[in-house]
Amino acid sequence: MGIVQRQGSNGSSAVIRVRAAGGVLLVAHLALVAWVTLRPLDVPWVSAANLRPFASIRADLALGPEAAARNIGKGLLLLAPLGVLLPLAGGRLTVSPLLSLMRTVAAGALLSLGIELLQTGVPGQVVDVDSLLLNTVGVALAHVAVVPGARAVLRRRVATRRQVAAALRRKQAAEEATQGRTPTIPRVGIAP
Repeated sequence: MGIVQRQGSNGSSAVIRVRAAGGVLLVAHLALVAWVTLRPLDVPWVSAANLRPFASIRADLALGPEAAARNIGKGLLLLAPLGVLLPLAGGRLTVSPLLSLMRTVAAGALLSLGIELLQTGVPGQVVDVDSLLLNTVGVALAHVAVVPGARAVLRRRVATRRQVAAALRRKQAAEEATQGRTPTIPRVGIAP
Protein backbone atom coordinates (compact mmCIF):
# COMPACT_ATOMS: atom_id res chain seq x y z
CA MET A 1 0.00 0.00 0.00
CA GLY A 2 1.53 3.27 -1.07
CA ILE A 3 1.30 6.67 0.54
CA VAL A 4 -0.94 7.91 -2.22
CA GLN A 5 -3.64 5.40 -1.31
CA ARG A 6 -4.29 7.10 2.03
CA GLN A 7 -7.74 8.54 2.41
CA GLY A 8 -8.55 12.11 3.20
CA SER A 9 -8.08 15.22 1.13
CA ASN A 10 -5.49 16.82 3.44
CA GLY A 11 -3.36 13.69 3.70
CA SER A 12 -3.35 12.80 0.02
CA SER A 13 -2.63 16.35 -1.13
CA ALA A 14 0.33 16.52 1.28
CA VAL A 15 1.63 13.22 -0.04
CA ILE A 16 1.29 14.40 -3.62
CA ARG A 17 3.23 17.56 -2.74
CA VAL A 18 5.98 15.50 -1.08
CA ARG A 19 6.23 13.18 -4.09
CA ALA A 20 6.29 16.16 -6.45
CA ALA A 21 9.02 17.82 -4.39
CA GLY A 22 10.98 14.55 -4.46
CA GLY A 23 10.61 14.38 -8.24
CA VAL A 24 11.73 18.00 -8.69
CA LEU A 25 14.74 17.49 -6.40
CA LEU A 26 15.60 14.28 -8.24
CA VAL A 27 15.57 16.01 -11.62
CA ALA A 28 17.60 18.93 -10.25
CA HIS A 29 20.20 16.58 -8.78
CA LEU A 30 20.47 14.57 -11.99
CA ALA A 31 20.92 17.80 -13.98
CA LEU A 32 23.74 18.82 -11.62
CA VAL A 33 25.36 15.39 -11.92
CA ALA A 34 25.12 15.54 -15.72
CA TRP A 35 26.73 18.98 -15.74
CA VAL A 36 29.56 17.88 -13.45
CA THR A 37 30.30 14.58 -15.14
CA LEU A 38 29.51 15.17 -18.80
CA ARG A 39 30.96 18.58 -19.54
CA PRO A 40 34.13 18.61 -21.63
CA LEU A 41 37.31 19.42 -19.75
CA ASP A 42 40.21 21.32 -21.23
CA VAL A 43 43.15 19.39 -19.84
CA PRO A 44 46.62 18.94 -21.33
CA TRP A 45 46.83 15.25 -20.45
CA VAL A 46 44.27 12.53 -19.77
CA SER A 47 44.98 9.20 -18.12
CA ALA A 48 43.82 5.97 -19.71
CA ALA A 49 40.47 4.46 -18.88
CA ASN A 50 40.45 2.26 -15.78
CA LEU A 51 38.64 -1.03 -16.29
CA ARG A 52 40.32 -2.88 -13.39
CA PRO A 53 38.25 -2.75 -10.19
CA PHE A 54 39.93 -0.99 -7.22
CA ALA A 55 42.96 0.18 -9.26
CA SER A 56 42.17 3.90 -8.95
CA ILE A 57 41.14 3.46 -5.31
CA ARG A 58 44.56 1.94 -4.60
CA ALA A 59 46.19 4.81 -6.50
CA ASP A 60 44.18 7.33 -4.43
CA LEU A 61 45.23 5.62 -1.21
CA ALA A 62 48.87 5.82 -2.32
CA LEU A 63 48.56 9.63 -2.59
CA GLY A 64 48.01 9.98 1.15
CA PRO A 65 45.04 10.15 3.50
CA GLU A 66 43.84 13.65 2.54
CA ALA A 67 43.88 13.08 -1.20
CA ALA A 68 42.39 9.61 -0.77
CA ALA A 69 39.57 10.90 1.42
CA ARG A 70 38.84 13.72 -1.05
CA ASN A 71 38.86 11.50 -4.18
CA ILE A 72 37.00 8.58 -2.64
CA GLY A 73 34.56 10.94 -0.95
CA LYS A 74 33.76 12.58 -4.31
CA GLY A 75 32.96 9.17 -5.73
CA LEU A 76 30.76 8.24 -2.78
CA LEU A 77 28.90 11.55 -2.62
CA LEU A 78 28.21 12.14 -6.32
CA LEU A 79 25.09 9.97 -6.56
CA ALA A 80 24.45 9.45 -2.82
CA PRO A 81 21.37 11.75 -2.78
CA LEU A 82 19.69 9.28 -5.12
CA GLY A 83 19.55 6.85 -2.20
CA VAL A 84 17.01 9.20 -0.59
CA LEU A 85 15.47 10.97 -3.59
CA LEU A 86 14.45 7.84 -5.51
CA PRO A 87 12.33 6.41 -2.63
CA LEU A 88 10.99 9.91 -1.90
CA ALA A 89 9.83 10.34 -5.48
CA GLY A 90 8.32 6.83 -5.33
CA GLY A 91 6.33 7.79 -2.24
CA ARG A 92 5.82 4.39 -0.60
CA LEU A 93 5.65 4.04 3.16
CA THR A 94 4.98 0.36 3.50
CA VAL A 95 7.52 -1.55 1.47
CA SER A 96 10.06 -4.20 2.31
CA PRO A 97 13.29 -2.48 3.41
CA LEU A 98 15.40 -5.02 1.52
CA LEU A 99 13.33 -4.64 -1.66
CA SER A 100 13.53 -0.87 -1.42
CA LEU A 101 17.31 -1.02 -0.95
CA MET A 102 17.73 -3.39 -3.89
CA ARG A 103 15.59 -1.24 -6.21
CA THR A 104 17.35 1.96 -5.21
CA VAL A 105 20.86 0.51 -5.50
CA ALA A 106 20.03 -1.05 -8.87
CA ALA A 107 18.72 2.28 -10.17
CA GLY A 108 21.80 4.07 -8.83
CA ALA A 109 24.13 1.52 -10.42
CA LEU A 110 22.36 1.82 -13.77
CA LEU A 111 22.54 5.61 -13.67
CA SER A 112 26.22 5.47 -12.79
CA LEU A 113 26.84 3.00 -15.61
CA GLY A 114 24.99 5.30 -18.00
CA ILE A 115 27.15 8.23 -16.93
CA GLU A 116 30.33 6.18 -17.41
CA LEU A 117 29.23 5.09 -20.86
CA LEU A 118 28.35 8.65 -21.86
CA GLN A 119 31.75 9.83 -20.67
CA THR A 120 33.43 7.80 -23.42
CA GLY A 121 32.51 10.50 -25.90
CA VAL A 122 33.30 13.55 -23.75
CA PRO A 123 36.73 15.16 -24.16
CA GLY A 124 38.75 15.22 -20.96
CA GLN A 125 36.49 12.74 -19.12
CA VAL A 126 37.82 9.26 -18.40
CA VAL A 127 35.87 6.07 -17.82
CA ASP A 128 36.64 4.54 -14.43
CA VAL A 129 35.03 1.37 -13.13
CA ASP A 130 35.89 2.43 -9.58
CA SER A 131 33.68 5.49 -9.84
CA LEU A 132 30.83 3.13 -10.78
CA LEU A 133 31.54 1.10 -7.63
CA LEU A 134 31.90 4.16 -5.39
CA ASN A 135 28.74 5.79 -6.76
CA THR A 136 26.75 2.62 -6.13
CA VAL A 137 28.10 2.24 -2.59
CA GLY A 138 27.27 5.91 -1.93
CA VAL A 139 23.65 5.36 -3.01
CA ALA A 140 23.40 2.28 -0.78
CA LEU A 141 24.91 4.04 2.25
CA ALA A 142 22.61 7.06 1.92
CA HIS A 143 19.58 4.82 1.55
CA VAL A 144 20.46 2.69 4.59
CA ALA A 145 21.28 5.75 6.70
CA VAL A 146 18.14 7.79 5.98
CA VAL A 147 15.21 5.95 4.38
CA PRO A 148 14.26 3.32 7.00
CA GLY A 149 14.22 5.88 9.82
CA ALA A 150 12.33 8.45 7.76
CA ARG A 151 9.73 5.89 6.73
CA ALA A 152 9.24 4.84 10.36
CA VAL A 153 8.67 8.46 11.41
CA LEU A 154 6.21 9.01 8.56
CA ARG A 155 4.34 5.79 9.35
CA ARG A 156 3.96 6.93 12.97
CA ARG A 157 2.60 10.30 11.81
CA VAL A 158 0.11 8.63 9.48
CA ALA A 159 -1.02 6.27 12.26
CA THR A 160 -1.41 9.18 14.70
CA ARG A 161 -3.46 11.17 12.17
CA ARG A 162 -5.67 8.15 11.52
CA GLN A 163 -6.21 7.67 15.27
CA VAL A 164 -7.09 11.34 15.71
CA ALA A 165 -9.51 11.21 12.76
CA ALA A 166 -11.13 8.03 14.10
CA ALA A 167 -11.51 9.59 17.56
CA LEU A 168 -13.09 12.68 16.01
CA ARG A 169 -15.56 10.53 14.04
CA ARG A 170 -16.46 8.60 17.21
CA LYS A 171 -17.00 11.86 19.09
CA GLN A 172 -19.24 13.24 16.35
CA ALA A 173 -21.22 9.98 16.23
CA ALA A 174 -21.65 10.07 20.03
CA GLU A 175 -22.87 13.69 19.90
CA GLU A 176 -25.34 12.84 17.15
CA ALA A 177 -26.60 9.87 19.14
CA THR A 178 -27.24 11.95 22.28
CA GLN A 179 -28.58 15.12 20.64
CA GLY A 180 -30.12 13.70 17.53
CA ARG A 181 -29.58 14.90 14.04
CA THR A 182 -29.68 18.57 13.24
CA PRO A 183 -32.99 19.37 11.60
CA THR A 184 -32.86 20.58 8.05
CA ILE A 185 -35.36 22.69 6.21
CA PRO A 186 -36.43 21.42 2.81
CA ARG A 187 -35.78 23.80 -0.02
CA VAL A 188 -38.78 25.67 -1.27
CA GLY A 189 -38.82 27.05 -4.77
CA ILE A 190 -38.99 30.79 -5.28
CA ALA A 191 -42.19 32.17 -6.77
CA PRO A 192 -41.89 33.92 -10.13
